[in-house]
Amino acid sequence: MVYNWINIIQDYLLPPTCILCGNPGHSSRDICHSCYMQLPRNNLCCYRCAEILEPPATAPVLCGRCLSRHPAFDETVAPFIHQGAIRHLIGSLKFGANYKNARLLGLLLAEHLKQTAELPDLIIPVPLHKIRYRQRGFNQAIEIARTVAKEMQIPLDLTSCKRHRDTPHQTQLPAKKRRKNLKNAFSIIQPIHARHISILDDVMTTGTTAHELAYALKKAGASRVDVWVCARA
Repeated sequence: MVYNWINIIQDYLLPPTCILCGNPGHSSRDICHSCYMQLPRNNLCCYRCAEILEPPATAPVLCGRCLSRHPAFDETVAPFIHQGAIRHLIGSLKFGANYKNARLLGLLLAEHLKQTAELPDLIIPVPLHKIRYRQRGFNQAIEIARTVAKEMQIPLDLTSCKRHRDTPHQTQLPAKKRRKNLKNAFSIIQPIHARHISILDDVMTTGTTAHELAYALKKAGASRVDVWVCARA
């Protein structure tokens, strides 16, 4: 009840405004109903890596890549496709430091997770290397994860995993080069007692980053590792 009153007062003093079009926000979020309905949903996809399937699947299936390569993670939740408004929200957060986008993306992801996901013991945002962190000044995965963890009431771990290799930007690289760049890029620097962990990131492209981090977590003792991302490219 206290939190409801806080939200009511906050919405009165600082009414939510759509980040995308400037109209009044909907459901206490900085997105209007019209823009929300136009977000590109990733409804029919591979359950392991969330790759968009063509033709769409009518039941949970694995894509050809997951059948042949067996990623270290067990399941991926990616409610949106990385295009249009979602691509803009992620890009302007990541490269423009628009922090309000992180809260909106976190709320949208949490809303989907509450309906679809098996809850883990712990959330671990994909870490940045210290050099990249100093350049950017923040980690967009952490900013999104703060909202998701609060909404889902799941502990957030920001210290147990380290990215000890400063891998180059992956955006334009083919999958084979990505795998080479990220090989053994992550290490677990203190014991993690959670058995079921969700890795959280902004977007998944090939799944290489998630695979390497999931591999390190399972090697450290996790029995199940899921991946939660806002969007699938």
